[in-house]
Amino acid sequence: MSSAALREKLQGYIRVADEKKLKAIYHLLESEIEEKGEWWQDKNFVKELDKRYEQWEKGKGSAYTIDETKAYIGRLKKDKAEK
Repeated sequence: MSSAALREKLQGYIRVADEKKLKAIYHLLESEIEEKGEWWQDKNFVKELDKRYEQWEKGKGSAYTIDETKAYIGRLKKDKAEK
């Protein structure tokens, strides 16, 4: 089953699950849910982002549009699929 299909099934289940089941699912995934939301609390990571942003503002760093990024990812996926 594809990731998209799994997400759809899980979202559908969560929409109708009773409170006890929702709490059980949350507790099962709680550590992963909490970790993903706390990237901004990593001082080194935020410092690096600030540094890169300042470089970009001065014209010294590189930046890419969303479309350029999506195109690059698409090429990477295509290359990986061909291997």
